[in-house]
Amino acid sequence: MEIDGACLCGDITYEATIDPEKVGICHCTDCQINSATAFRVAVMVPAQDFRLLTGEMKVYVKTAESGNRRAISFCPRCGTSIHGGDVENPASYSLRIGTARQRHQLRPRTQIWHRSALPWVDEIGAIREIEKQGSRKR
Repeated sequence: MEIDGACLCGDITYEATIDPEKVGICHCTDCQINSATAFRVAVMVPAQDFRLLTGEMKVYVKTAESGNRRAISFCPRCGTSIHGGDVENPASYSLRIGTARQRHQLRPRTQIWHRSALPWVDEIGAIREIEKQGSRKR
C-alpha cells in the first residue's frame, strides 16, 4: 500500500510502501515515554520503501532494554517522531502511523510488549466519549 505523511508543522514529508498487515501497537515503556501517551502505533517498512521528500530529520540514539541502540528520527522544528531504526545502515524503519495521511485505514494487527501496557488500555472503549473539544470562553 502506498502511503504519505508529514510531521505536525509540515517541514518533514515522506512517502512509503507498506504492508498494512504489519501495523502494530507497541506498549514498551520507551514508546510510552517517547510518544507521551499509552502506546505507539507503527508499521515496519523496508528502508528502500521509505522516501523522505522534504526536510531533514534530527536523530536521537537510545539504548533499548535489550542493549540494542536505536535511532529515533524526528522533526527538529515541531518534535514529531517519524520513525525508528538501527543506528547504522537500517534495513527497515518502524514508521509512526500517526504521521500518515491514510492512518484511518491502518488498523493494528498485533500488540507487542503487552506486559508494559497501562492497565486501562484494554478498557478504553468504556470511557466516556466527547466528539470534540469545545472552545474556551474568555
